[in-house]
Amino acid sequence: MKVLVVYDSQYGNTEKIAQAIGAAFPADTVKVVKVDAAKPADLAGIDLLIVGSPTQGGRGTQSVQKFLSDIPAGALKNVKVAAFDTRFQAKEKGFALRLLMKSVGYAAGRIASALEGKGGTPAAGPQAFFVSGREGPLHEGEVERATAWAKTLAGKG
Repeated sequence: MKVLVVYDSQYGNTEKIAQAIGAAFPADTVKVVKVDAAKPADLAGIDLLIVGSPTQGGRGTQSVQKFLSDIPAGALKNVKVAAFDTRFQAKEKGFALRLLMKSVGYAAGRIASALEGKGGTPAAGPQAFFVSGREGPLHEGEVERATAWAKTLAGKG
């Protein structure tokens, strides 16, 4: 199985999750790349594409949105896809912010929809990993949870 993990990260939290996901696969089968360094050629011959981003205004970062829009229509046919984001837990915030987040949503669902729109087959539902506050750090156990999630994607979980 050839795996590509593409991510963006502002404060390093999403990068930690992406690296943990990548480490769950054999080193010779996975490439973990920051979105700005991802090239269309990276998509050639992959079996699984995993894309992650911090949530910003209910969406992925501008770079992730551009990466997704630049994938040619149908380019992910016969490719399994999965999406993740980093976000704060709404229950930790005030009522107004919880209401806002409920209405605007989170990045992972939009990323997953975009990947499916390019022909990808969902390998798993969108996954969230939690940070404390805007800049983090990650909640305790999130890196381990990312590894476990990736192992299910690899069929080892």
